[in-house]
Amino acid sequence: MENFKSGKGTGRGDGKGLGKGGGHGRNKGGAFGIGGYCACAKCGAKVEHQSGVKCTTFKCPECGHTMIREELLKK
Repeated sequence: MENFKSGKGTGRGDGKGLGKGGGHGRNKGGAFGIGGYCACAKCGAKVEHQSGVKCTTFKCPECGHTMIREELLKK
């Protein structure tokens, strides 16, 4: 068994960091959930949202513009 002596340390390491980077990402951290619509910001056409597929992967059937989630148009 080793003989440990008490020393004069600096006392650092109390866990009081600045805490940067605590954001929640897009949409204030919340998903829009099941259902809803993908909408075109250019012409307003809507298609039903498919669960697990981002609206931005679709092109508008009317004008060819990229679709976005309908809730984002209302902001």
